[in-house]
Amino acid sequence: MSTATVGWSGVFPAATTQFDEDLAVDIKATQRVQEALLEDGVDGLVVLGTVGENNSLTVAEKCDVLRAAKNAAAGKRPIIAGVSELTTPAAAAYARDAEEIGVDGLMVLPAMVYVPQPEELAAHFRMVAEATSLPIMLYNNPPAYRTSIDFNVLEQLAAIPNIVAIKESAPDTRRFTDLINAFGDRFIVFAGLDDVAFEGLLLGAKGWVSGLTNAFPEESIELVAALQNGDLDRARAIYSWFMPLLHLDAEHDLVQSIKLAEQIMGRGSERVRMPRMPLTDARRDEVTKMVEKAAATRPSGSRREETAA
Repeated sequence: MSTATVGWSGVFPAATTQFDEDLAVDIKATQRVQEALLEDGVDGLVVLGTVGENNSLTVAEKCDVLRAAKNAAAGKRPIIAGVSELTTPAAAAYARDAEEIGVDGLMVLPAMVYVPQPEELAAHFRMVAEATSLPIMLYNNPPAYRTSIDFNVLEQLAAIPNIVAIKESAPDTRRFTDLINAFGDRFIVFAGLDDVAFEGLLLGAKGWVSGLTNAFPEESIELVAALQNGDLDRARAIYSWFMPLLHLDAEHDLVQSIKLAEQIMGRGSERVRMPRMPLTDARRDEVTKMVEKAAATRPSGSRREETAA
């Protein structure tokens, strides 16, 4: 398996999981969210990542969400399933479940809670990769998961053919250049932290796994297209408009903020499962005002109106 064969690139929103009023997984609503993003023109979906509240769902619920996504995409665009478990055997078992359901790839996180030594981290990823033939994107997010996939670990994993990509969510943008210098095109690099997406894409990332795309998919798609086409003025204008919201992706309450933005834009519900709780008071007011301001000043929306006139 090669990165050319996989060919992942572009905008992959980290799709939300929707809940009903009793906080049961609402599969129909979840699939509507997935279908809407695909209709908007995203290049694929990451489901059951952090924004998809992976660790708040049972294995059975996760499998239902994967089936919904597979049906929504109908084989036209790739579905990548987050793998986020407490233990390595559980992650390997879930990887096998996801492959049986028919998703197109996996985004594998370090084992939750425990902070591994480098050799333990490499062994975790190796065992999950050996449990499946699906292509794998590694997820590096040191601020959130307290461990970094350093280059020594990547060197150990480079010989494993189905490990093909890295979602890079370290806030230090030098990491993109260092990765590409060290490994060339061995791994497809994705930007994974919304408020350094422009920099990551400009420095060689092939795609963007995005949280705020859930609320504003058109602008996300246009931002990436502008960068791909070399229209830096347009890309900077969209990024500048987007930045106050993109900062939300780097906060601990990113899931609640993104789902509130999604609700304000008429694309989903803000309901989350505990231990998360919906935003309240000043924080809710702050995020609401940010989303409403962004909605009133949408650069893509303005362009549509000018075209129509």
